[in-house]
Amino acid sequence: MASDSPFGSAARVNDDILRPVLQTTWRFYAVVALLGSVVLWGAFAVWYLLSTGIGVFGLNRPVYWALMIINFVFFVGLSHSGTLISAILRVTHAEWRRPITRGAEAMTVFTIMVAAAFPLIHLGRPWVFYYLIPYPDLRGLWPNFRSPLIWDFIAISTYLTGSIIYLYLPMIPDLAVIRDRSHGWRRYLYIALSLGWTGSEREWSRLSRVLGIMAVVIIPVAVSVHSIVSWDFAMTIVPVWHSTIFAPYFVVGAIYSGIALVITIMVLIRWVFNLQSYLQPRQFDNLGKLLFVMSVIWFYFWFADALTTWYGREPSEFAVLRYTILGPFAPLFWTMIVCNLVIPFWTMMFKQLRRNVLVMLVVSLLVNVGMYSERILIIVPALSRGRLPSAWGSYQPTWVEISITAAAFAGFSLLYVLFTKFFPVVSMWEVKEGMGERAEAGVKEPGTPPRKTVEGAEGAYG
Repeated sequence: MASDSPFGSAARVNDDILRPVLQTTWRFYAVVALLGSVVLWGAFAVWYLLSTGIGVFGLNRPVYWALMIINFVFFVGLSHSGTLISAILRVTHAEWRRPITRGAEAMTVFTIMVAAAFPLIHLGRPWVFYYLIPYPDLRGLWPNFRSPLIWDFIAISTYLTGSIIYLYLPMIPDLAVIRDRSHGWRRYLYIALSLGWTGSEREWSRLSRVLGIMAVVIIPVAVSVHSIVSWDFAMTIVPVWHSTIFAPYFVVGAIYSGIALVITIMVLIRWVFNLQSYLQPRQFDNLGKLLFVMSVIWFYFWFADALTTWYGREPSEFAVLRYTILGPFAPLFWTMIVCNLVIPFWTMMFKQLRRNVLVMLVVSLLVNVGMYSERILIIVPALSRGRLPSAWGSYQPTWVEISITAAAFAGFSLLYVLFTKFFPVVSMWEVKEGMGERAEAGVKEPGTPPRKTVEGAEGAYG
């Protein structure tokens, strides 16, 4: 059947999306070399940290949490919107989600992997990380379940495991297509990963059922993870941290920054791999609407938190608020407000700007600049201005912290680039399901959904 879709036929979908996987250019090696060099420099910084001691950080009394924990909170936040948005859109059967789900889910896995490294680095002695594993101990000596490190270990390991499963399951039909088109060692790799997928009705039915279950399960897991991260702060008595609003405030901020990163990644994928027919202005229009809504919700939570501090005038908390808005952190504060509220609010209101890919790229980058500024403002000022003036201090990051931070961003980018080389970054079978393409009997590829799926079962895969 001829399709009205701009994608063309199912065979063309396979060719377009598999081109980056099956063809390698010098640009791929250049990008890998560049990112790999930054990661190696960060690895040297970690080695220097381990051989010299954690004193090479700019940490001091009272600022004992700084750039490593800022990065941890930021990357955990970035991880939320990938799997979370994909799951929500599957559950609500949003048709426009199809080209972006795979890329968003991969983003979640890689950001949470990077985030998990920072608590280990911050330990100073990462080789004793096994103390974080919550194994039973009758004497109750360890692990200390009142420690935020234990909470983070449980939350991250659970979320990472669920996200990997949620990324892998819908990839199986596409892996079967690559299996039949590849040669050499890669063919053996895809044979193992595709688990013998043949594209039978029974397999599609089971995949549909499992994806529906995973989509429902992963949503509360994602929300709980960043709630636990917020409780690392809220369970203390540090001024402005001891707040009951921190859990929803952190979750909203995480979703906000994650949506922005999804937009950034989708724009780059669209340009680099020439996937304009798949990642259309429609997708960016809808993502822009989500960004607009989240900017308003984020501002509400930030304003509610700041308002109670200002109105209550508790001396130590009010001192932190003044120090943040009027003190040395004022430039970061106004950067946060402009990037997180002013720019996305006044640009995402207009459809023409939401459908402009370049505008979406700039806005999404600025949003994450603002969100990183917000993470700094949450952690450093509160520790710099304690309850007693005699405990006040300041913080400046060292080259070691900056190098590790740069390596973290480069490491995430490198993992994503390698992912796009070995796996299709756009879900082929979901695109074909959405366009209603039906393969003729006898020539149907194992990655094409069955006829009844594309004709009448719109909600079969969410």
